[in-house]
Amino acid sequence: MARLKNNKNNRSTSLPNHYCFGYGFLGVIFILCLPFASFFSLLLLILNYFLFLWLAKINFNIKKALENFFIKLLGFNALFGIVITVSIVVVIFVESYRFFQLVSPLDFFFNTQWNPQVANIYEPETLKNSFGILPVLLGTILIAFIAMCIAIPMGIFGAVYLTFYSNSAVRNWLKPILEILAGVPTIVYGYFAIIFVVPFIKMCFAFFGISIASENALSCGLVMGIMITPFMLSFTEDALFAVPKNLQDGSLALGSTKSEMILNVALPFATPHIVSALILAVSRAIGETMIVVMSAGLIANLTINPLNSVSTATVQIVTLLTGDQEFNSPKTLSAFAIALSLFIITFCFNILAVYIAKKLHKKYS
Repeated sequence: MARLKNNKNNRSTSLPNHYCFGYGFLGVIFILCLPFASFFSLLLLILNYFLFLWLAKINFNIKKALENFFIKLLGFNALFGIVITVSIVVVIFVESYRFFQLVSPLDFFFNTQWNPQVANIYEPETLKNSFGILPVLLGTILIAFIAMCIAIPMGIFGAVYLTFYSNSAVRNWLKPILEILAGVPTIVYGYFAIIFVVPFIKMCFAFFGISIASENALSCGLVMGIMITPFMLSFTEDALFAVPKNLQDGSLALGSTKSEMILNVALPFATPHIVSALILAVSRAIGETMIVVMSAGLIANLTINPLNSVSTATVQIVTLLTGDQEFNSPKTLSAFAIALSLFIITFCFNILAVYIAKKLHKKYS
């Protein structure tokens, strides 16, 4: 009886003989397919056979070995992502340091002129007056703010309707359309902006006698908000679906209307997840390039007027690094300085958003 139990344990934890021959057969097929000489194939075949015989003899624990292997593989993947992120940050900091050796950080962060095309390394005065990042950052914030003014209310209101008010037929009809909008390439939105949105806005303002630029921040922000809305709506809908049913039923049982339940129970409970969706939406708005190039322009103007032409940080990075450029020139190195500024801004914004999400989670959990 003890022997039978011991054999049963060996079958469940070790590498049995039929496993050995099975793996050996697969090894034979693999080795014969190798494009090596026949001598090396035969040698590998013999080594493979004795290897599996030895593993079977020592009762090799194949389950534990495979589990340890996959744990190490998962850990390697996580470490690989961290290494890539750290490498990117190091490259940005190193190249930015090289740029700040040519241009003063005070001139870069507080100058109001951005015109890297006229910068000349042999004329220090041009370097001082050509690399002011304020117009670029202001244009980035302006367009992202307009986009968020469109995406946040449309995304939240649409998610509330799909979650609490629409029937299954309407939901099954609207969801595929929203998923299609989320998968549309950004260049298509850019063509939509310059063909329809920009002429329409110009016509509306011309009716009141107001002249606006052909490339303006308002048109770009509106189209970008339309592009981000499906992402915001999808994440918010998932957050609202995660609200426990007993909380909703308890609120309704106490006499609350459905709108009061949504306002006082569902939305506060889902707020941490909505903040996470907001982080992704803002990051998408800040990092967008094609729509800005086609509808907002390439010239960085220091203005908060949405009817004027502006530019963003990502557009300037693409402009500076396009074509045959020397990576030792201040013009090219300034792209890394812009990337560093953008990284610091988004990093601080993410820290603030995560802090707010944790505070709200503690409050409503």
